[in-house]
Amino acid sequence: MNTSSKTRVAVNGYGVIGKRVADAVAQQEDMELAGVSDISADWRARMVTQKGFRLYGAASEQAQAMRDAGLDVAGTLDDLLGASDVVVDCTPKRVAAKNVELYRQKGMKFIVQGGEKHEVTGHSFVAEASYESALGRDSTRVVSCNTTSIVRTLTALKHAGLLRRARGTLLRRATDPWESHLGGIMNTLVPEPEIPSHQGPDAQSVDPDLDVITMAVKVPETLAHLHYWAVQLTRSADTEEVLDAFRASPRIALIRMADGLTAINAVKELMADLGRPHDNLYEVALWADMLKVQGDELFYGYMVDNQAIVIPETVDAIRALVGQVRDPHESIAKTNAALGIGAVVDALGGR
Repeated sequence: MNTSSKTRVAVNGYGVIGKRVADAVAQQEDMELAGVSDISADWRARMVTQKGFRLYGAASEQAQAMRDAGLDVAGTLDDLLGASDVVVDCTPKRVAAKNVELYRQKGMKFIVQGGEKHEVTGHSFVAEASYESALGRDSTRVVSCNTTSIVRTLTALKHAGLLRRARGTLLRRATDPWESHLGGIMNTLVPEPEIPSHQGPDAQSVDPDLDVITMAVKVPETLAHLHYWAVQLTRSADTEEVLDAFRASPRIALIRMADGLTAINAVKELMADLGRPHDNLYEVALWADMLKVQGDELFYGYMVDNQAIVIPETVDAIRALVGQVRDPHESIAKTNAALGIGAVVDALGGR
């Protein structure tokens, strides 16, 4: 039984998302990282123990392999779940869906990531849109990086009473940066074969009222995604009113080409200069000086860090499932303060 006021969080899977979730959870004053479970006994597992986190093998075989590699292993995933209140599954696509049966058998609250289908949990999560409907649930799915950005930006317009319908084109990075040597695409562009691409319907799993259609193409780079959007507003508006709508979201950072942020690599360099771990861009980085409004039509573009944008959402999803923080604004503020979200705006003079 947990006698601490802190929520004990297990992270299952220590890859691109898992390691960032573990770091973020460890920074929250109302959470305790119970430990990390994985199948690997290589350098990634060594990073777990080097950071002082408790390491667990996914099963006894993996735990023994870790011990044979000289790692300090606390036990197996079963042991970790027994010492936790909620588990965040960051295992590869479709693996998490299989793990769900174990979590349910143990009566565990759990979170899966956007690689799984909405039906796995019956609930899809973006803090600014669906926090309250996640309160006290047994499980939720934090949607993908691109879907998170879509819901954040369109929700900002919706809250301002400006959103009628939205049509977006996504330029998608080919693979995660650390896996560039394993594959990807080179000297070509690969269109997704269906319109709409899956991100539009996925956004509607968070908010069914969104009138949104997306198209997507994979491009030969790994830094981030780039979105272009054409939105019909509910009425004519001016540029400043639209920018104010985006400013009202605590997880949208308005950036400017006039500041030298003319490409996604420059924005990543800014994250490094800000001292963000892994150069994480948690916000949607939206170019304010590229945005155009013509009557009731809005056009804009933004950047999505595929490795980082879902991290604050995952932290908020933990609070929602546990139910100790019932106000989404309070949870978002806690998470943002712990992760330094807002520093981009501060670094650019508060714009």
